[in-house]
Amino acid sequence: MELAQVSTNAYACLQLEGGLGASNSGFINLGGGLVVDSFWDLPRTRELIKHYSGISSDTPRRLINTHHNGDHTWGNQLFAEAGTEVIGHRLCAEYFATENPSGMQMLTKAEGLPPAMEGLAKALRRFDFEGIELTPPTTLIDEDTEIDLGSTTAKLLYVGPAHTAGDIVVHLEDEGVIFTGDVLFNQCTPVGWEGTFDNWILALERLAELEPEIVVPGHGPVGTTEDLLELKEYLEYVLAEARSHYDRGHTTLEAAQAIELGRWSEWEEPERLAFQVNRAYREFDGIQWDERPDTSKIFSEVAQLRDEFTKSA
Repeated sequence: MELAQVSTNAYACLQLEGGLGASNSGFINLGGGLVVDSFWDLPRTRELIKHYSGISSDTPRRLINTHHNGDHTWGNQLFAEAGTEVIGHRLCAEYFATENPSGMQMLTKAEGLPPAMEGLAKALRRFDFEGIELTPPTTLIDEDTEIDLGSTTAKLLYVGPAHTAGDIVVHLEDEGVIFTGDVLFNQCTPVGWEGTFDNWILALERLAELEPEIVVPGHGPVGTTEDLLELKEYLEYVLAEARSHYDRGHTTLEAAQAIELGRWSEWEEPERLAFQVNRAYREFDGIQWDERPDTSKIFSEVAQLRDEFTKSA
C-alpha cells in the first residue's frame, strides 16, 4: 500500500500488489477532508486511515462510495464510527447486502473445494473479513451532484449502470483529477457485475471528454485519459468478438478460449476475460442488466482460462 500525491490537494492510496480486491482509494484535503472509497477489510482500512492522518489529523468529513462492491466499502464502519458522513448513489446502498463478509471469511477457511472455488479462496486468504459490519451510505444521490469544499467543488457524476448499478465518479475539476472507482481498471482485466457494455463504454467516453490530467482508477496504477480510451477499446473489441462466437453457437468458454487478446494479454489476470464474455452473452440472450450472473460458472471458466494461459506462457 502506498500513498501518492496526484495534485495540490488530492492523493491516491494504491494497492499495487494486484489481484482480486487490490483496490485504490482517494483523499481530497479540502472541505474538512473527502475520502473516496474504503478497503475490503478492517486491517487494510486502518492502514489507509493512518496514511490519510499523515495528511490531515482531523477526522474526514465525508466518505464517498463509488459503488457497492466490498473491496471499496467494507471498511466504511471505521469512518462512520468516527462521525464521517458516508455518501453514495441510491443503487449503491440498495445493492449493499448482495455481498456477505461472513460468507467470504468462511470461504477462506474452507477445505476440499473444487478447483474453481479453491482459486477464489486462495485469492481471498490475504484479507481478513472478521468483524465487518456492513455500513452502506446514508446520504444518497440519484443524479450528478456537487459538494462544496470551500474553495472549490467536487462533482459526483453518476455513470451507471456500467461496472455496477450505482457507479459514481468523483471529479475535482479545478485540479484536473478524477477518481473513477471501478469504471476504470487500469492495466488489469476488468470485472463487470450489474450493467451493460453500452453504458460502460458511454461512461468511459464521458470521462475522457472531461480531459482530466490525472485519473485514479479503482484498480491499477494512476493513469491518464489514454487509459480510459484503452479500456473502452478493450470492451468494444471483446463485445464484437463475443458476438461473433455467440452467432456461431459457441459456448462462453469456447469464445473466451478463442478470443485473441493481443496487447491486452499483458494486462494483469487476462483470464478475467470470462466475466466480459459472460456479460456479453447475457445481453445477447436478452437478460436484464440487473440480474445477478452465475458467479460459480464464471469463476470456473476463469480458472480454466488461467490454467491455459499459464501453460501457454
